[in-house]
Amino acid sequence: MSVVAHYVKWRLGLAAAEGATTAAEADCLVRHACGKKRLAEIGVWQGGTTARLRAAMAPGATLFAVDPFPKGRLGFSTQRAIATREVAKIANGQVVWIRQTAADASRDPIVRSGGFEFVFLDALHTYDGLREDWEAWSPLVANGGVIAIHDSRASPGGHSEDVGGVRFTNDVIVKDDRFEMIETIDSLTVLRRRTVA
Repeated sequence: MSVVAHYVKWRLGLAAAEGATTAAEADCLVRHACGKKRLAEIGVWQGGTTARLRAAMAPGATLFAVDPFPKGRLGFSTQRAIATREVAKIANGQVVWIRQTAADASRDPIVRSGGFEFVFLDALHTYDGLREDWEAWSPLVANGGVIAIHDSRASPGGHSEDVGGVRFTNDVIVKDDRFEMIETIDSLTVLRRRTVA
């Protein structure tokens, strides 16, 4: 279905917001986000995962929702329109919308004002794209914090080992001494920042 057709059906209540994660991946993300106070999702799409993260985070927490939301054929971002309305349905904590790329957002003073307990990278899936996102956001994860990367593993019916994001994860991320891998499910890799004394 085209983006415009989906938007019209969503506005009429005939379609739900689309998500990019499997049910098992979404459940894993919610489990790791549960009770966290400072979170970020990089790559929001239509806000399905964002809404679930907002519901799971600690009361009074802040979730940074980062996505450039480029304008479409209708002159605005239908994904942004859907995401902001879907996420607004959840009354928990605060959501800070940042309409920038992951790299640009990582330099924003409000983003850099503290470490993150949870980061979900789901924006760029090419080798160079994931490298850019990893280099921008992995330093912002607090000691003991979690970072999850979508489309980072080969999975049945999903990506192969040749996909850029999968290759970068295997070549760099899982070998990064700052982090330990704590869970994998479908195409999702979850790591924890090692505590530095």
